[in-house]
Amino acid sequence: MKLYVLFFFSAIFFASCSGVKKETPPNVLFILVDQWRGSALGYAGDPNVKTPHLDAFANEAVNFSNAVSVCPVCTPFRAALMTGRYPTSTGMFLNDAYLPEEELCLAEVFKANGYNTGYIGKWHLDGHGRHDYTPAERRQGFDFWMALECSHEYNNMRYYDNESSEMKIWEGYSPFALSKASQDYIDKQRDSDQPFFLFLSLATPHFPHASAPEEYKAVYSLDKIQLNPNVPEEVHDLVKTELIGYYAHCTATDKAIGDLLNKLKVHNLMENTIVVFTSDHGEVMGAQGIRVKQKQVPFIEAAGVPFLIHTPENSIPARKIEMPINTPDISTTILSLAGIEVPESFEGEDFSNVVKGGKYDSTQVALYMSVSPFASIQAEFKRAYRAIKTDHYSYVKDNNGPWLLFNDLKDPFQMNNLIGNTTYATIQKELEMQLTNELESIEDDFRPAQYYLEEWGYKVVENGHIPYKMHDQEEVQSPIRKNKMK
Repeated sequence: MKLYVLFFFSAIFFASCSGVKKETPPNVLFILVDQWRGSALGYAGDPNVKTPHLDAFANEAVNFSNAVSVCPVCTPFRAALMTGRYPTSTGMFLNDAYLPEEELCLAEVFKANGYNTGYIGKWHLDGHGRHDYTPAERRQGFDFWMALECSHEYNNMRYYDNESSEMKIWEGYSPFALSKASQDYIDKQRDSDQPFFLFLSLATPHFPHASAPEEYKAVYSLDKIQLNPNVPEEVHDLVKTELIGYYAHCTATDKAIGDLLNKLKVHNLMENTIVVFTSDHGEVMGAQGIRVKQKQVPFIEAAGVPFLIHTPENSIPARKIEMPINTPDISTTILSLAGIEVPESFEGEDFSNVVKGGKYDSTQVALYMSVSPFASIQAEFKRAYRAIKTDHYSYVKDNNGPWLLFNDLKDPFQMNNLIGNTTYATIQKELEMQLTNELESIEDDFRPAQYYLEEWGYKVVENGHIPYKMHDQEEVQSPIRKNKMK
């Protein structure tokens, strides 16, 4: 299936080269960060954090203010982004699972359409061990490679490159080192006849928060940090202490991103580059009484992510769009903006027209989920769920029925659950119908977590994890394929 589709795209590309020379397609720079919640930016209204470079970029970009992670945890998000498909369609709903070769991925589509492809940073899709080497055949279409499966050692982080399977070291604070590597890549690509698709994956501001550079931690102080009202008072000290490091990572990472964006401007590449900034998921940071350092849950602190996109069309003014968007939608939209035909296997919606200034349907919803929750989440919140985000509401079901309903405009911190509220009975019914329609569109009948573990052949440990592997100590776990490609 994958080889056929790649042959098809390659044939289109080479056939186009034999005719009249077309205008150079846009470059694509995709910047992904880790555990950066959508509200934790200056432009998003956080009164604490300092993100001057991303704030400036927001003034040049389209800001989707209701973006959600389709499955707010690392590997499931990344698999959905690369494939344009939902976790229930790929089986990639657990951390440390292996994304199999037969899935058609973004870089393969760009490569088949004449792009140079490069990946720098955290990968977390190979499933062969968090510190193991990922050979070329498992890189899903990326040719240039400076990456490690998964690490949050932000100082002197380890990685592998194209030259050998020998582990190397990024000296210093990793966001700065990865940004420099990305700038070097752009230096080498600027005179190429081919456009580039460069994916920069930064692992910050994911914990450990205390490992942020001291000079950036010094920017923040406990007595000045303001907490949201949904953080219980008994955890205020703990949360503020964690936020010192969290915000420090944010500000340092903002500097690394600013340096990279400046490189594009130095080479006059912004005029022909699509630039995306987003995160794989957020961070609850004590909200709703949930433990610090958690995601997966449906609350906005975990599910809500930043999503900024700059396009080469200078006529498009920077603006905020309240239409919800999720991860598969991002993949489809980027391909369309680049002028590339979207593969049939991609399940996201194409919102390129909205990015270009067109109107959007006010009834649009974004589907997100937790298929098989894992990690040490309190029992009250450790539930499989399906949810939708609108420009006005968040609605969540678990396996027992309706669970959460929030009016996000009136209640942005989601402190008033409206499930069963007679005033909202009609709205709840409408949201239930919309959620049902979304699930039917991807053939997901929302069964208990154990069903999906058995369907896809996963063996998990007691807390629901796939045991992550260190140098082949465990068998690699890949979703069972059974004609899952559509």
